[in-house]
Amino acid sequence: MVTLPHAVQAWQSDNFVPVLCREIEALRGGVLPLAEVIGEGNRVLDSDLGATVLGVAEEEGFIQAQVGVYFAEIVSCCSCGESPPIDEAYCEMRVVIDKATAETTFTIVS
Repeated sequence: MVTLPHAVQAWQSDNFVPVLCREIEALRGGVLPLAEVIGEGNRVLDSDLGATVLGVAEEEGFIQAQVGVYFAEIVSCCSCGESPPIDEAYCEMRVVIDKATAETTFTIVS
């Protein structure tokens, strides 16, 4: 299970958004559900992941954030030679953080 403890600690402070972005950007494609939004056979190049917070809400015991994630997609093709093309990619996801445990879930929304 993924945890975002620093985001929970920063909740309701001016630092929450940048801390949440840093914690998400430190994760990799194997943790985030980015494979759900790329083309079949393609791979996520997550060495340069970016995140932006689009909105935040609080529910009983949880922090919910709408987050845009920028990443690169390695395009799989037969005639590309040794260097397959890399496309910029973007998706939005819902991030739900349990305020008591910092356990976090990610769900693609677009």
